[in-house]
Amino acid sequence: MFIARKMEKILIDLASGYPAVALLGPRQSGKTTLSQATFKDYKYISLENINERTFAQQDPVKFLKTNENEHGLILDEIQHVPELLSYIQTEIDAKDRPGYFILTGSQNFIVHQSVTQTLAGRVAILTLLPLSLQELKYADQIKPTAEECVLYGGYPRIYTKDLNPNKWYLNYVNTYIERDVRQITRVIDLSIFERFLKLCAGRIGQILNISALANECGISHTTARQWISILQASYIIFLLEPYYKNFNKRLIKAPKLYFYDTGLACALLDLKEQQELRNNFYFGALFESMIIGELFKSSYNKGDRPRIYFWRDNHGHEMDCVIEKGGQLIPIEIKSGQTIHPDFFKGLSWWYDNIENKPDNGYLIYGGEQNQMRSKGNVLGWQSDLNDLT
Repeated sequence: MFIARKMEKILIDLASGYPAVALLGPRQSGKTTLSQATFKDYKYISLENINERTFAQQDPVKFLKTNENEHGLILDEIQHVPELLSYIQTEIDAKDRPGYFILTGSQNFIVHQSVTQTLAGRVAILTLLPLSLQELKYADQIKPTAEECVLYGGYPRIYTKDLNPNKWYLNYVNTYIERDVRQITRVIDLSIFERFLKLCAGRIGQILNISALANECGISHTTARQWISILQASYIIFLLEPYYKNFNKRLIKAPKLYFYDTGLACALLDLKEQQELRNNFYFGALFESMIIGELFKSSYNKGDRPRIYFWRDNHGHEMDCVIEKGGQLIPIEIKSGQTIHPDFFKGLSWWYDNIENKPDNGYLIYGGEQNQMRSKGNVLGWQSDLNDLT
């Protein structure tokens, strides 16, 4: 079963104007499937294949000439042969072929740096994250409750093959994350790294405290910071930065830690059933991570750079999410409760009184299903399309 991706249109548009398009994202997020489905006539080569990789490394000119064709070339997992990019640049400069090269990669800081430095001005870069709730909804694959959606996450293979999400995610950690970690940096004891990963899951939605993570894991502050960077580069976690433009200095400056995929976070927290999740301590933070992740996916699927933040001062006033759009700020409160309670609007009320008095510009996203317009802001259910907000 193929699940259509919202990014397909922008991928086609960019391929008509750029000689190369780089599609980055975590392993198993659907980059290969999307590339092959969008460019059906292109020749596909996986650089995970040791024979193809060796050929490209040892004789890149011959490799490109051998695989030349009238349609185009999909080079999967380009991070394995970053030196090939210099020869691709030569090909691009010698021949006017819009969209001829479609490159995919799974290690952000390796691929992004290599691509932007080598193919500057010649490549468009897109980020494909796991399936959004709207993509699942359109494919009639969305789970009926927010708890199930949090547990299942968005990796396509879970849905197309009807797999047990907990087992799949634990295998994903062993098969991909730990293997990539070995490739990126020297980790002597992977069990310590796995503990670090679980500690990160336990701090989902919290202000990042690297010193506390390092102390609890028994590693140095430098190592902990390096591992956070690795998890970011592998599209496992993202750090939501605080918004502090044009504000005084009494604001929190440290970022919050979230997971791009809540299914992975649930597996690391040993949460397996929706019954245990509803009343679990972590559910509110996991629900918040899912919604903020949806906003990031919405931006990336349009080819935009997310302008998504949170806001908190040192007096405890906080906004779960603030989106900078069109010269204005969109405040968003996120609550996992299924029934709207007046307390849900406390943060928005304070924002209107102290920051910006525009209730029609504020939103409450909650665990129920009804969309409403209230005097304190717009109410959206958890399945709502958030595309217009980003």
